[in-house]
Amino acid sequence: MKTLNARNKGLITGAVMILISIAIYLAKKSYDNNLQYITYTVYIAGIIWTLVDFKKLTDGPVTFKTCFAEGFKYFVVVTFLMVIFTLVFILLHPELKEQMAENMRVAYKGAKDMMPSDIENRVAAAKKFFLPGYLMGAVLGYLVIGALGTLVTAGIISQKK
Repeated sequence: MKTLNARNKGLITGAVMILISIAIYLAKKSYDNNLQYITYTVYIAGIIWTLVDFKKLTDGPVTFKTCFAEGFKYFVVVTFLMVIFTLVFILLHPELKEQMAENMRVAYKGAKDMMPSDIENRVAAAKKFFLPGYLMGAVLGYLVIGALGTLVTAGIISQKK
């Protein structure tokens, strides 16, 4: 039986995360809910799967460095897939930008120290940076979660008994 490498595990996990994300959006018509934590759970489970498998298949001791390097290969692939998915999803759903703008208007409406023109200027700026901001959030979010998950898992797995 052929074993999967970290990159292939990243492709599988990323595909599952994308399917879960689509299912959540179709069910709730929004990502503003706690169901999105399911995708992060799958992401972390994939890190554990990758590193536990790596330790089983490695002859000799597993160092933190080699374990983290294997996890890095995994989480970079997942991050890439999720960022591409985020880009395509936002481009296919321009109404998300308008929803964000409307939510901002409602949130600022109660602010006594803001003029209507100030509110519209802020909304216009947010709309302008919606796509880059959303993509940067996805990149940083998935990289940080992947790095932390890999750090912790690699630390546990590479400990000598």
